[in-house]
Amino acid sequence: MTERHPVQDIVEPIIDSLGFEVVRIMTIGVKNPTLQIMIERKDRKDLVVDDCAAVSRAISDVLDEKDPIDGEYSLEVSSPGLDRPLTKPEHFERFAGYEAKIETKTEVEGRKRFKGKIIKIDDKQQIVFAMDGAEYVIPFAAVGKAKLLLTDELLNQYMENHPETEL
Repeated sequence: MTERHPVQDIVEPIIDSLGFEVVRIMTIGVKNPTLQIMIERKDRKDLVVDDCAAVSRAISDVLDEKDPIDGEYSLEVSSPGLDRPLTKPEHFERFAGYEAKIETKTEVEGRKRFKGKIIKIDDKQQIVFAMDGAEYVIPFAAVGKAKLLLTDELLNQYMENHPETEL
């Protein structure tokens, strides 16, 4: 999977202690970069703006003190959204049955891009993936990027769990 971001070791324990899990940390842009930290609640309840603000406040002082990023940058703490990145083996397990897009760092069975359905992640941390009527076994370690695809099925599941939401 993607390399650990330099700030991960600094902010992850703080975020964890507040009851959240880091989904992904990345720097976007070069001239005026944004440090983007995607989080979700450990209890899997919906993330609200106040959650993001609390995490942002909790990590800002530590980031200012340790100064791990050269120059000025913006901090963005957000939800991973419905078409979320899949960055840990547990994500593939949790979202088995849903459609995803995976890009690998090296070729797996002659290809580097996969778009299909997550079947499962096995005990060897290999993703079993269905695509075009075939099953592929993709080692988690070979994954460069992966994300859920926004489908009617995913949207319907979300709406079932959130009947108060209007689209």
